[in-house]
Amino acid sequence: MSLSALWIYQKERFPLFKTAPLLAVFSAASLSVSAELSGRPLPDWGGYLAGFVIAMLLFFQMRVCDEYKDLEDDRRYRPDRPIPRGLVSLRLIISLGLVSLPITALAAWLWHPPVLWLLALVWVWLGAMTAEFGVAEWLKARPVLYLLSHMAIMPLIDLLLTGLEWLPFGGPATCLLLFLGLSFVNGCVLEIGRKLWSPENEIAGVETYSGLWGTRKAARIWGVCVLLSYALLLGVGATTGVLWISAALGGIGVTICMVSAASYARFPTEKAEKRMDTIAGLWVFACYAIAGFLPVFLRFV
Repeated sequence: MSLSALWIYQKERFPLFKTAPLLAVFSAASLSVSAELSGRPLPDWGGYLAGFVIAMLLFFQMRVCDEYKDLEDDRRYRPDRPIPRGLVSLRLIISLGLVSLPITALAAWLWHPPVLWLLALVWVWLGAMTAEFGVAEWLKARPVLYLLSHMAIMPLIDLLLTGLEWLPFGGPATCLLLFLGLSFVNGCVLEIGRKLWSPENEIAGVETYSGLWGTRKAARIWGVCVLLSYALLLGVGATTGVLWISAALGGIGVTICMVSAASYARFPTEKAEKRMDTIAGLWVFACYAIAGFLPVFLRFV
């Protein structure tokens, strides 16, 4: 298999130029927030490097599991995707996923070996997700429960990433739950946002939230998730002493999100569809940047 085929695959299914910056902010913010909430100094660079490597590889493993889980649906409804159209083989992608497992474990072990227990917890949940918790048909018939059960992996990943900071000291701060909740809701913001499609782009057999709820209702639900995310961001900001600045900066982002959602609801065009996907990613990026870096920045200015 040529490297050019793998390059095309990553552009379509795991775009590094989009994914890497988001996961760099996500992983670094997790360690920084954990330290800030506990009143401890920030970890050294090794912790941040381990967090980034672990986050990147875990999200790639999630993509691999999706490729395996969704293969039959992709062959039937989305034959233009890389694996169904023969660009790369499922066997190759699974092999790359398997190779990434010991690298992920090594990154955790080199930083602090007990972190492997938290990594194992994430892998157990990922395995259960891939098996659809043994009730695939029942779960797919309940799309909201499907969404919530799959987004539960986000706070588990964040528990792992924050654990790189708090586990060497014995335990996390109680208020870390606010940040884990933020990760859960932000996962919903991303997942719903990328499945708000224009009517002309809807594909029979492919489930989207715009198709499930209609564009107006889907946009409202997405907006509620953004507002809940904002409330949790304020909770984290209050515990780290940056409530009012978080409120101001986050408020700008919320306004942009609400305007975009209203525009999509009125005119659900292909352009609006792409804008919602982008705005969802930018909002999540902003949340982690504000929560993780604002207290550190203000301390040094």
